[in-house]
Amino acid sequence: MAALRCVVQSAVRGASCFSRGVSKSCLHRSSKFSRSFGVSAANHTERRFSEKHEWVTVEGKIGTVGISQHAQEALGDVVYVQPPDVDLDLNQHDECGAIESVKAASEIYTPVSGKVTEVNKALEDKPALVNSSCYDEGWIFKLELKNPDELKSLMDEKAYEEFLKSSGH
Repeated sequence: MAALRCVVQSAVRGASCFSRGVSKSCLHRSSKFSRSFGVSAANHTERRFSEKHEWVTVEGKIGTVGISQHAQEALGDVVYVQPPDVDLDLNQHDECGAIESVKAASEIYTPVSGKVTEVNKALEDKPALVNSSCYDEGWIFKLELKNPDELKSLMDEKAYEEFLKSSGH
């Protein structure tokens, strides 16, 4: 598992196995996986963030959208998620849903333009997935991108972390 984690982190974030405390044999044991992963990762963009704390990842023409770790921590325990309707056409930064927690409510804004193709049905029964797994199981909706160039206007993870620091978060 450590080898898999190392290869995935290296491919996605450019991290070194050695900086994560994984042995040199990590690279040797995982070299076949690394080569095949590199090919499939080419169609998957890194996570991009908006100033309103939503994120998007893209695979092919489909973007997956959720809220950031910072946003879910600020909200507290999420008790309800209202995603946008499937087939809804959205423009970048449109308000398209809502999240309610025990201490606050917040709107959801789409970081990119597109047509909603799917919503995360698991959030109907388990809205707390937004807290426990905001970047994986807690995604909110998927959309077919209308303008992939909009991704350039969003922040990568490093820029988002700097944005949080500079804005006092």
